[in-house]
Amino acid sequence: MRRMFAHMRRHGSGLRKPTAGAVRAVQAARSTLSLTSLALTCAFWMTAAALVCGPQPLHAAEGELVAAFAPTELVLDPVHSYKTQELQLATAIYEGLVTYHPVSLKPMPALARTWEISDDGRVYRFVLRENGRYSNGDAVTAEDVRRSWLRILDPADQGEYSFLLDVIKGAGDYRTGRMRDPSVVGIRAVSDTVLEVELAEPAGHFLSMLCHMAFVPVYPGYQGRSGWDRTASIVGNGPFVMESRGPNEMILVKNPYYWDRDRVALERIRVLFIDDPLEITRRINSREIDWADDGDTGSLEDTDMIQLDLLFGTSYLFFRCGSAPWSDPRIRKGLALVLPLEELRQQFAPFGTDTLVPALFSYPEVEGLADGDEERGMALLAEAGYPNGRGLPGLVIKVPTGSGAENTARLLSSTWQEKLSVRVKIQTYPYDRYLEELENDDYTMGSTTWIGDFADPLAFLQIWTSGSNLNEAGYDSAEYDLRIEKAMAEPRQERYASLAEAEAFLLGEAVVIPLSHPPSFNLIDLDRVGGWYSNLMDIHPFKYMRFKVRRPPPDAASVD
Repeated sequence: MRRMFAHMRRHGSGLRKPTAGAVRAVQAARSTLSLTSLALTCAFWMTAAALVCGPQPLHAAEGELVAAFAPTELVLDPVHSYKTQELQLATAIYEGLVTYHPVSLKPMPALARTWEISDDGRVYRFVLRENGRYSNGDAVTAEDVRRSWLRILDPADQGEYSFLLDVIKGAGDYRTGRMRDPSVVGIRAVSDTVLEVELAEPAGHFLSMLCHMAFVPVYPGYQGRSGWDRTASIVGNGPFVMESRGPNEMILVKNPYYWDRDRVALERIRVLFIDDPLEITRRINSREIDWADDGDTGSLEDTDMIQLDLLFGTSYLFFRCGSAPWSDPRIRKGLALVLPLEELRQQFAPFGTDTLVPALFSYPEVEGLADGDEERGMALLAEAGYPNGRGLPGLVIKVPTGSGAENTARLLSSTWQEKLSVRVKIQTYPYDRYLEELENDDYTMGSTTWIGDFADPLAFLQIWTSGSNLNEAGYDSAEYDLRIEKAMAEPRQERYASLAEAEAFLLGEAVVIPLSHPPSFNLIDLDRVGGWYSNLMDIHPFKYMRFKVRRPPPDAASVD
């Protein structure tokens, strides 16, 4: 996704996830500070009555939540957004037919107040809310949704997530230019408030997929325009609207036309873009920032603010396998097996993994690339015509600057150059440029972290199909495509079994070398901020956030 991802969501360069040592240090710090915190709390309640409600934030705006994210070049056009920060901001600005439940991530009614599914599972009929409005007061119609989805599919627009809509009848043909008439696509605006979608085959993941920001309606006035998402204000249909925007700060205010505005507690959101973890933590300590996705745990005064949670994400290496000789699975697997895979993953302990899909569902266990096997790796290289790697072109590994992937790349380089007759070059790029570099075809291996865009194993497996816009590996396997296509039409448990077989096939082809399932990391005072919930995708809709009222004990004012 890219990466959201995820989410396809990708972590931005400013997002530094904790190592296993940091996790243990945090746990130890929590234990050590528990009694101290209790003593400080008791002393606190013995202060003057004016202070009993706890430390107040230095930002004075009533109902204003301040969040700090890593700086990055934001793309807020849903058709082309893919970074974690963009997905989080989209929960404020836009709303699709359905939305993520803030805890379970199951699809909930949003712009669509209800829907019906035909008995054969092929036709979805969505009924939109009559009071669904954009932030300028215009009504959101079923035709707006239809046009927005057709724009995603338009070959001229190259929407990153367009391939996900291939489950819709005719969508794949229209997206790839085989058919130019949009009427072949099974998306029909029956009326202003009724949208009918006809699938090519039943797809149990369809509703979950529609939670993704790519499928929100875009204001009709933006059709045919470019650059509108970089302006100081964007017309959207979400619970908030952008009031101002600069390189270091964005202000969002409550959307007065939002259909569910009475349940939106926050009046304003101030988003700061800060790249310095020490600065973020200093401002969290002084209550200037309420929530951050980065920070320096060593200087944090209240370690209870650290939220470490399971994440539906995987860090991995991938081969660029669209051209010879890297298109040969024997060469990819031979190179992979020569590596000390256990040592490679040890640096990510306790989060190391040899599988791609996180085992967080009733998903079968998959045999992954667990251990290296130098003898087998050498045999595969010789079988492919490159004994000891002789004759292979130089390997180029691309990684983002300042990331843990640099250490991984160095280990790969030293191992291959020590054991094989090959040359290895490591190229590093700032994160935003790195994403662009991955689109080129001038490297052998890349590194990324992928967070599932919707709560289903397909979020990790469909991206490697030959028709996927996000298939940066350039992997093209008719057998893999058929496995995914077969799974998509099956009932859930059978589908999971088929997807597990597809994952085993993908790993057996050594397209991907999984490294770890990293945790999510956030700093937030949950005693002060409500409506922020831990979940597997690390996505936290702003709609539900609120400030909790801290009440003093009944006898607080009478304490001497």
